[in-house]
Amino acid sequence: MRLQDKVAVVTGAASGMGKAIAILYAKEGAKVVVSDLTLEGAGATVAEITKFGGTATAVEADVSNEGDVYKLIKAAVNTYGTLDILVNNAGIMDNFAPIGDVTDELWEKVFAVNVTGIMRTTRQAMPIFLEKGAGVIVNIASVGGLYGSRAGAAYTAAKHAVVGLTKNTGFQYADKGIRCNAIAPGGVNTNIGASFRNPNQEGLNKAMAGATFNPRNGEPEDIARVALFLASDDAAFVNGTVVTADAGWTAY
Repeated sequence: MRLQDKVAVVTGAASGMGKAIAILYAKEGAKVVVSDLTLEGAGATVAEITKFGGTATAVEADVSNEGDVYKLIKAAVNTYGTLDILVNNAGIMDNFAPIGDVTDELWEKVFAVNVTGIMRTTRQAMPIFLEKGAGVIVNIASVGGLYGSRAGAAYTAAKHAVVGLTKNTGFQYADKGIRCNAIAPGGVNTNIGASFRNPNQEGLNKAMAGATFNPRNGEPEDIARVALFLASDDAAFVNGTVVTADAGWTAY
């Protein structure tokens, strides 16, 4: 029960890594606000949590919409009285397009969800954390934010931005009792591929050039366990950094 009586918001928690994180946090004693694009999707995760006696509530929210972000953080406070942990998991892929083929529409959509959404949820949560003198932020980045071509130009740039935002936030608020770290997953078996269609074939081929060096894909639960560590007191001395979780893929 490493998160006993903590209140956590997890975005993009209807499936994949977000769902696994929400479920594990609840098993470890947290009250979880499960957020996703649809109430049905978030509610399905809540149903799984309540089935084993956990505590959770569902909130429909698009993190690229500032009004939804406000509603999401307020829901945590209104429902459970406070907020202790924010997990920024919601994200979308690009279509593997290199910069010469990137459209403004694609670029803005990827950044709106993957970067601006994180900025807004964190900005909304910060007054709560500052008042408490405590708070934990876990951002889901990617090995695409550490290296040059694990995806297209938009996703790669966005995840690099997440890494920079994580480090800046971690240092800027370290003396306020607030920690901010990121996880950089490698290949994980999720449905993020459903967030794009018609991949740019040339970009895809180049991005996949190193895929043969990947020892194995992970499961969402593998990332959830890292997120649990970062949210717990076990990681009290870990701040402003990125934990790579990829079975050794990027060690080559």
